[in-house]
Amino acid sequence: MKLRQSPVSNIIAVLANLVLAYFVYMLSRVAYVWENWSLFAPTWHDLDFCELLAGSLRFDSSAIFYTNALWIILMLLPLHAKECRWWHTLCKTLFVTINTIGISANLADAVYSQYTGRRTTWSFFSEFANESNLGDIFFVELLRHWYLLLLGVALLVAMILLYVRPAGKPSRPLWRYYCMQVVSLALMTLLAIGAMRGGFTTAIRPITISNANQYVNTPAEAAIVLNTPFSMIRTAGKTPFADPQYMPADQMDALYSPLHSSNQVTKQSGKKNVVVLIVESFGREYTGFYNRNLDDGTYRGFTPFVDSLLAHSLTWERTYANGRKSIDGMPSVLASIPMFVEPFFLTTSSLNDIDGLADLLVREGYSTAFFHGAENSSMGFQAFARTSGFQRYYGRTEYDADPRFGGEADFDGTWAIWDEPFLQFYATTMNDLPEPFMTAVFTASSHHPYVIPDAYKEVYPEEDPLTMYKCIRYTDNALRRFFATASQQPWYDNTIFVLTADHTNMSARDEYRTSTGIFSVPILIFDPSGQTERGLKAGVAQQIDIMPTVLHLLGYEKPYIAFGKDLLADSISQSGTRDWAVNYNNGIYQYFLGDYVLFFDGNRATALFNLSSDPLQHTNLIGTMPELEKELTQNVKAVIQSYMQRMTSNNLVVR
Repeated sequence: MKLRQSPVSNIIAVLANLVLAYFVYMLSRVAYVWENWSLFAPTWHDLDFCELLAGSLRFDSSAIFYTNALWIILMLLPLHAKECRWWHTLCKTLFVTINTIGISANLADAVYSQYTGRRTTWSFFSEFANESNLGDIFFVELLRHWYLLLLGVALLVAMILLYVRPAGKPSRPLWRYYCMQVVSLALMTLLAIGAMRGGFTTAIRPITISNANQYVNTPAEAAIVLNTPFSMIRTAGKTPFADPQYMPADQMDALYSPLHSSNQVTKQSGKKNVVVLIVESFGREYTGFYNRNLDDGTYRGFTPFVDSLLAHSLTWERTYANGRKSIDGMPSVLASIPMFVEPFFLTTSSLNDIDGLADLLVREGYSTAFFHGAENSSMGFQAFARTSGFQRYYGRTEYDADPRFGGEADFDGTWAIWDEPFLQFYATTMNDLPEPFMTAVFTASSHHPYVIPDAYKEVYPEEDPLTMYKCIRYTDNALRRFFATASQQPWYDNTIFVLTADHTNMSARDEYRTSTGIFSVPILIFDPSGQTERGLKAGVAQQIDIMPTVLHLLGYEKPYIAFGKDLLADSISQSGTRDWAVNYNNGIYQYFLGDYVLFFDGNRATALFNLSSDPLQHTNLIGTMPELEKELTQNVKAVIQSYMQRMTSNNLVVR
């Protein structure tokens, strides 16, 4: 059946509907910013609105033309027989479906980005491939964020109602129709190529996620100008590691080397046990110990037990995570492998040979075990535990099989066994391991959906402004009970305890919402025997420093590969100081040296801040301190190049 003649040509209809796509993308961005306002509010007044708009349009153009390419071809295909009702109904259905998926991804990411600090990439599908509870979580979040669902429905209806149909009949004579369609398709193809690439000149390389940083001041703000379909498309099937070849190998090794040799440690007598506690989402912000100067000294935090432990432990003035996800934390803490570009778990380099802490200690006669209260395949932890040298794995299956504990009655209903009973299981099960042993546990309760056992709901009620607080209090108490039980065991006094978090989570304070603040986690080393140094030391520590520092304390004498530094080494061998750290955020490497942090996008330095005098990062010092800027740039280049070369050549062990 033929459509009635309309004055709207195919090319006009295409352009009008592309404008509609830009409109819905921009509204979904406004919703994204609104939902994550607490992350952007501290530095919002420093942003240039025109730059934000230009960047947003550039990335939206790429995503819109990528996702609508087939629709454009079908609309402009030079074939007069297609100009009928069913064809254009098909085209409308395709357009509405594709763009509904795009805006749904943007709106869903408005919620998920609160936990990752960035737009979601293709690795999301690998990260959660083994989780069986995603449906339940999705519907819980759907109910909690009903207003985003309503917005999504409204945008869907808007696309249906505002979609512009073309004429429906080919213009006469037909040669004019074919000329118009061929020219329109050719011009639209050129426009699409430029939009997809992010520019029209031959000097422009196709834009990537890191290009978003040129429109904002901090890596965290890059999520504003990006959109989730673009982030997904640009990372699908991509190899995250490539040698940047910044400098000759001898120059790189002089600036930085992950090879740790025996002269960095002093032999100690005896073999101490090692217990590593990786506490879910236990950000530094929640502690009182690290924040004693906040609120004129009145801030008490939510971790009274961990605060008491910190008072008798070794820790550092600034302590950072090397990633933003749980799957980043395990390689960083237990194998000194930071997250650069994509989680190590999810790359082909995860098949490389690695020197994990457990593996090195197995060779020294240690027994090793990893504990995590979720399903045994959850998050790929079991696979990495085996790869990094853990001989035994204790998960939800093993917990349920132990008659001394409550089994499935202790399951939190979403992720894992509650922290309190599982940490008791952890403390008790270590009695079955021959000494010396090295174990690690990954907790789970201080996590979305932010619930605690019914028995504690009156003990730890909801507190403003974060629902996370009650979970932190519960986990802190679970840690207290763990140490109470551990202290009664025969192995306790001969054990070095390490406690850190996998990453940070919800934040209520501006200090912890910055691009650097979102990586701030506690790192402490506690030795009940008192043989290990205690106190708050000046300097910068990071998760990847844990492995070499523990090996120092154990008097480990053989060479090994670790990307972090030995925090207790007498000699200074890496980047000219013990005072450095590095992490990766939205396409930007953040390199810390003393009081300063440099932002590096892989090609050039984009920002320099003094964290001591400017903790909220308002004043970009780039260009004002050329010597320091050059030093930090060279240092971070050396770290990146060494990392990439070793990843791509499977050179992560001493052969």
